[in-house]
Amino acid sequence: MAIKFGDLWRWEGEVDRGAYLLVGLLGFALKHNLDRALATWVFQRPWGVFNYWVSPFDLAGGEPAQDQKAFITALLLLALPFVWVGLAMTVRRLRSAGLPLWIAVLFFAPFINLLFFVILGVLPAASAVPERQWETTLGKRSLREPWLDRLIPHHPAGSAAAGVLLSGLFSVPLVALTTTEFGAYTAGLFLGLPFCMGLLSTTIFGMRSPRHIGGYLLVSTLSVLFAAGLLLAFAVEGVVCILMAAPTAVPCAWTGALLAYALQKPPKRREASQVFPALLLALPALMAAEHVTLPDPPLYAVRTALEIDAPPEAVWRHVVSFAELPPPEEFLFRIGTAYPIRAEIEGEGPGAVRHCVFSTGAFVEPIEVWDAPRLLKFSVTENPPPMAEWTPYQAVHPPHLEGYLVSNGGQFLLEPLPGGRTRLEGTTWYRHSLWPAAYWRIWSDAVIHRIHERVLRHIKGNAERS
Repeated sequence: MAIKFGDLWRWEGEVDRGAYLLVGLLGFALKHNLDRALATWVFQRPWGVFNYWVSPFDLAGGEPAQDQKAFITALLLLALPFVWVGLAMTVRRLRSAGLPLWIAVLFFAPFINLLFFVILGVLPAASAVPERQWETTLGKRSLREPWLDRLIPHHPAGSAAAGVLLSGLFSVPLVALTTTEFGAYTAGLFLGLPFCMGLLSTTIFGMRSPRHIGGYLLVSTLSVLFAAGLLLAFAVEGVVCILMAAPTAVPCAWTGALLAYALQKPPKRREASQVFPALLLALPALMAAEHVTLPDPPLYAVRTALEIDAPPEAVWRHVVSFAELPPPEEFLFRIGTAYPIRAEIEGEGPGAVRHCVFSTGAFVEPIEVWDAPRLLKFSVTENPPPMAEWTPYQAVHPPHLEGYLVSNGGQFLLEPLPGGRTRLEGTTWYRHSLWPAAYWRIWSDAVIHRIHERVLRHIKGNAERS
């Protein structure tokens, strides 16, 4: 257990799990307090534990400026010695546990690195793990097996089915817990849970005997698909949300499967079941900690522009309000994403109230700036649901349909161009409470761009015809 300060920087040798846990916990505590002091005292920014799973661009407000770049640079410089020590200790712990050193890349995986830390803190040193012991009973050889081994079928198909079934039963209660009780759609849900599903299902798959790596990847994928089917069957989620989460869920499940593949050799396979109780405790605890320490959602801006063959004065009246749009042809809107139908306005000038009616309800938009025919700017006081989920049931209302994607305001900017033409730019400022924010922003930005394009094309057609 004893470890010298100079040993923290060495890459050669091994380190036991006790020393690894101690150095990891103390190092994290020290780094967090240094980061918090830097953020609050030097840059006057709030700082919490969850900030380590937020994109640096989100930390900097989404639009880097000089002081924001300085903040990110300072954080990176402060992190360098901790990254060196953490990675060096992880390599030595992997060597001690008899695992491939390439697994150290998980040190950099958001949220998964915490679960990886728990796993390395549980697995014993390879030298301390005896081979399976055979003993003679009544003249017959019987295997002294852990209790979980005795429940797993010997046939590959049977062990695969057992892994998929148990990982699915493990995942659905956690999804319901974090979404309905915690009200949090966080990295623990979208990254940590699929990783654990892949690890759990494939560890069970390979518990009886070593399997081919292709089988590990297949079983981990099936575990995600089975869990998705259960979420649909129990009306926890709809089809669209599941499809949007799949690009992160499947690779995370494969990552867990690769770790299980590294654990499949007999001296370590019997010890792999020790990881399950630790993950059953660690994952819900980390999800709860995320919920408590969530930072304020970052504010994003989406801008879309096009040119119109009409002067600003002719375009303006179609910006303020417009008649009903034709039914959408875009696939995105036809699968349930909310789309604009028409815009109405009560009054004129600042203080007027605009209603942009969508397929799921109306945005209420009090006018803040009325600078005809140049700028119409408004806030948003009411938001309808962002989509109508596909579901086998008449309707399903997962929590993320209410208050997780919120428009804060918008504007239309009209710029005159030569030849009596107009450049019309629409902007939406919004926040979303889905994490990791950088991934979900890809989807939300794309959806808002399509909404902008639908409205701007409609305005363009009306203005040019008039």
